[in-house]
Amino acid sequence: MNTMIKVARYHLVQRPVLFVTLPLALLAFALAADAARGDNVYRNSLGTLFLLFFFLGVMRIGRWLPFALALGATRRSFYAGTALLGVSMSLVYGLVIAGLQAIERATGGWGLSITFFRAPHLLNGPWYATWLTSAVGLSALFVYGMWCGIVNHRWGVLGLVAFIAVNVLAGLAYSWSGLGGHLASLSALDLTGVWAALTVVFLAGGHATIRRATV
Repeated sequence: MNTMIKVARYHLVQRPVLFVTLPLALLAFALAADAARGDNVYRNSLGTLFLLFFFLGVMRIGRWLPFALALGATRRSFYAGTALLGVSMSLVYGLVIAGLQAIERATGGWGLSITFFRAPHLLNGPWYATWLTSAVGLSALFVYGMWCGIVNHRWGVLGLVAFIAVNVLAGLAYSWSGLGGHLASLSALDLTGVWAALTVVFLAGGHATIRRATV
């Protein structure tokens, strides 16, 4: 556990701008862009934060693995520490989203009737539901990004493209099946449970892959 915490702290100290400044700046910019339009149309601009977490996962695991091993960390501790950081920051930013959503409601959409932090169906309930759903969604994308980063480190860009293509095809096959229709009917908290299960799958897949990754 101590090694995991040291790895997480190492990431945070080495690049605080990636986990503090950049996400907050991105939220502020996207919110300002929606406010400039000034209408009551949800544009999914909040999704940029979720995409950022995916790319953070990609960058932090594959790029820094050789350096971490040179410092004496094991693959397992580096992977677990990076995942710990991603999940921890997801919990923090989930709480940020929930807090800003409450302010948005109280001010009537920042005085402009916009719905930046209230995604229909997913993030439009009580604060604790918004916090949980946001945190799990951010964690899932960060961990999936980690897995992609490991695949890219081991097999290169072509391997990563093939890996993502297989995942996309599997998702399409699922959506075309009868189960896909059932998934669309789930509540926000039920979907959160599905994403949590996927996060565990992504963690297991990434762990199995990094064990065989060369430096």
